[in-house]
Amino acid sequence: MFTIDNTTIYQNNTLIENQSIEINDELILSTLPSMGKAKHNELVVPGFIDLQIYGAGGRLFSAEPTVESLTIMEDDLLKKGTTGFLACMATNSAEVFNECIKAAKEHQQNARNFLGLHLEGPYLNPKRLGAHAPEFVKKATLDEIKSLLDFGDGVIKMMTIAAELQDDEVIQYLLDNGTVVSLGHSNATFDEATNAYNKGIQTTTHLFNAMSPIHHRAPGIPTAVFNHDKAMASIIADGQHVDFEVVKFAHKLLKERLFLITDAVTECSTGPYQHIKSDDKFVMPDGTLSGSSLTMLQAVKNCIKHCNISLSDALNMATTYPAKLIDKSSTIGKIEKGLDANLLILDSDLNLKQVIFQGKNLSI
Repeated sequence: MFTIDNTTIYQNNTLIENQSIEINDELILSTLPSMGKAKHNELVVPGFIDLQIYGAGGRLFSAEPTVESLTIMEDDLLKKGTTGFLACMATNSAEVFNECIKAAKEHQQNARNFLGLHLEGPYLNPKRLGAHAPEFVKKATLDEIKSLLDFGDGVIKMMTIAAELQDDEVIQYLLDNGTVVSLGHSNATFDEATNAYNKGIQTTTHLFNAMSPIHHRAPGIPTAVFNHDKAMASIIADGQHVDFEVVKFAHKLLKERLFLITDAVTECSTGPYQHIKSDDKFVMPDGTLSGSSLTMLQAVKNCIKHCNISLSDALNMATTYPAKLIDKSSTIGKIEKGLDANLLILDSDLNLKQVIFQGKNLSI
């Protein structure tokens, strides 16, 4: 057991000064008022959770679908403060999907911050593909979805689909089997999107990107999620995929229903997804915007600095809200007794000083 003494912690939407956090094995044992003098340049927050990331540590998972790649991604992301993530797979061949799922299942036995897979495709709308490879896009069948989930054996946690092109039985099967379903790469109308959310689709993939836009006579997906009472949405707060003023606007409307993702990739020169670094973003060889170079910490900083979002809200967007979406609120995403001791120590400028993962100090 060890204690973080005399610090400020982020707990229950509040910054609480002069606190101590007692950690026993991998869990938070208690948070208590400290007797000593507070460290005014230190803030302890929950570890970040990224539900859509393609690569880290120089490895793009779909290009090198191995246990080694996931281990390298874990190491790199932990050093950057991401203590939970879904490795994302873009639309690809059945062979690549199977290799990724096989590696994920094998790795899951020894996983640390790897929480599972997010399949972004192949069941997308050809009209809204963005950087996705069109040759692999198709409509889902119930038999194929059953086989996919059976082979996944619990490792597939989230799936992005164009709901307007899928049969109701497919969507219902995914939901009934515990998969978080996200509306994305979709050309759904306002009515189609609203209908999808009413059927139980929980969230929306990278709001504003690769979807029907807002038009005053065709309100599209963004308006549908804004007007819904439950549907959530992820957003890439890098200033490249979405202008910061639009992030600010979306946050004002969605509040606790908006969460951060990085959608980060790494440089890659092989396969259908060849990502080239261009300033603060990645593009395909033809110049199509493909992925970000964000970290979750930088996304939080961007929300505060450029979007007039409070520290409290920005932290929730990177911790509490994504944990809630994937039904992990009882173990991660907050600083509470009995939850996993996945904590970040930040300085007064929100720079990362220390990562504590499963109750152990990590070198960063």
